[in-house]
Amino acid sequence: MATDYDAPRKTDEELAEDSLEELKARRADKAASTVDVDETELAENLELPGADLSDESLTVRVLPRQEDEFTCSVCFLVHHRSQLAKEVKGMPVCTECV
Repeated sequence: MATDYDAPRKTDEELAEDSLEELKARRADKAASTVDVDETELAENLELPGADLSDESLTVRVLPRQEDEFTCSVCFLVHHRSQLAKEVKGMPVCTECV
C-alpha cells in the first residue's frame, strides 16, 4: 500500500475519534475502486520491438530420466532421488509437493 509522506498526520486524539463504521466505509471504497485487468488482452497486444521471430526455432537436447531420478506424481517434474519425500499409493511425491 502506498504511503503519502507529505500528507498531514493525525494526532492520537483524531485517531481515537475515527469510528469503526468510518474505517469500514473507507475499506469498502478502496475495494470498490480497484480495476480488473484482463491479462490475456494485454498479452495479445504485446509486440516485441523490431523482432520477427517467425523463422526462429529452438533446439533443446532432452535426456531420458536417469536411474537416480523419479517423476513426481503431483507436479510431474523429474527430480533426483534426494528430493523424494514419500510414496502415496505406490506413486512418488517430491518434497516440494508434500
